[in-house]
Amino acid sequence: MQDNKGYLDMQMLRFTTAGSVDDGKSTLIGRLLYDSKSIFEDQLEAVEEASRSRGNEEVNLALLTDGLRAEREQGITIDVAYRYFATPKRKFIIADTPGHVQYTRNMVTGASTADLAVILVDARHGIMEQTIRHSFIASLLGIREVVVAVNKMDLVDFSEEVFTAIVSDYRKMEQEMGFSLEHVTFIPISAKDGDNVVNRSERMPWYSGPSLLEYLETVPIPAGSDASTLLPVQYVIRPISAQFPDFRSYAGQLCSGTLKPGDRVTVLPSGLTTEVTAIWLGDKQIPEAVAPLSVAVTLKDDIDISRGDVLAVSDQIQPAIGQEFTVDVCWLRDTPLETGRRYLVRHAAQEVTGIVKAIEYKIDINTQERIGGVDSLRMNDIARIRIKTAEPLVFTPYEKNRVMGSLVFIDESNDTVGAGMIKNA
Repeated sequence: MQDNKGYLDMQMLRFTTAGSVDDGKSTLIGRLLYDSKSIFEDQLEAVEEASRSRGNEEVNLALLTDGLRAEREQGITIDVAYRYFATPKRKFIIADTPGHVQYTRNMVTGASTADLAVILVDARHGIMEQTIRHSFIASLLGIREVVVAVNKMDLVDFSEEVFTAIVSDYRKMEQEMGFSLEHVTFIPISAKDGDNVVNRSERMPWYSGPSLLEYLETVPIPAGSDASTLLPVQYVIRPISAQFPDFRSYAGQLCSGTLKPGDRVTVLPSGLTTEVTAIWLGDKQIPEAVAPLSVAVTLKDDIDISRGDVLAVSDQIQPAIGQEFTVDVCWLRDTPLETGRRYLVRHAAQEVTGIVKAIEYKIDINTQERIGGVDSLRMNDIARIRIKTAEPLVFTPYEKNRVMGSLVFIDESNDTVGAGMIKNA
């Protein structure tokens, strides 16, 4: 067993799974957890009992992730199920997302924090409408690393020809649709039997690549192209005590880069500059902070800084500041988005009022057709819109920095109704 320090220092890979109904997403995750010995004995016993009660002849590993009663009864995934596991090489968080078109918002939610997407394709059916949709959403959310897991190879006699044809069809689809996926890897698997999931399969000698887990353990974790150091201020700490009569620090989570005492920083949007004198992690000072660590910093000069301001290292590329934005949005609620309506816009640590100026076009997520002349959006719709905020936002385009490029819309009843990705000002 590895020591705690080594465990804490291990890299974390966040990945999402998606596919058509009955492609085997939940079974694949169950197989990963089962074969990597990442489930407890009582969990396995509960799944065995549930399998027997459903009349399954074998243990149904999909039940390890299908947690909602409605999911268990219907045998489909209708919500995002998050699972955590670890191997000696890496830690993982999995988001098992729905395949149905009416749960597009759930897939967007599950994929929004993912470094990698595993898209399942049924070897018997090949590329389907859902495959195109899920690839588009991965592209939209800036996921550059995609694994196409061709599942149920046991049902096509482990045919190399079937696998090769699916690879060719996907490449053709990817080119025709213009998806911006930097790297796509294809792995033939049988989630039900475990072929090429954790262990390499002896039944597909023609395949010389890694198993899915081997790939997940070794793939480089993508880093944002904007490595500038940015710290959105979430809280101003002032103890006002006899022990700390003049102490003032600024707390937040580093969303990118590295911060050290002595760094010259610019406070945005004001543009004032100062110097970091100390970085605090709890009640201890540390020599540097690396994203995504949450810290508090003290500064050399007593300047006006409040929640929502951003500290940016001065000699690096600076984020943009603006009040009018082009945003790709996924609508999350039954209450429609309407042009001219005001919403509370939450961005990083800042909250401002915003108005929807226009809907440029809605996207048909099955064909990627851009539909103009739209004045409202319904739940699960994806569109490009223009918004204007009452106060300036400090931002970076979403494809460069997910934290500084994402925002949510909140209505007057305090419901989160939309999720957006800033394209530009």
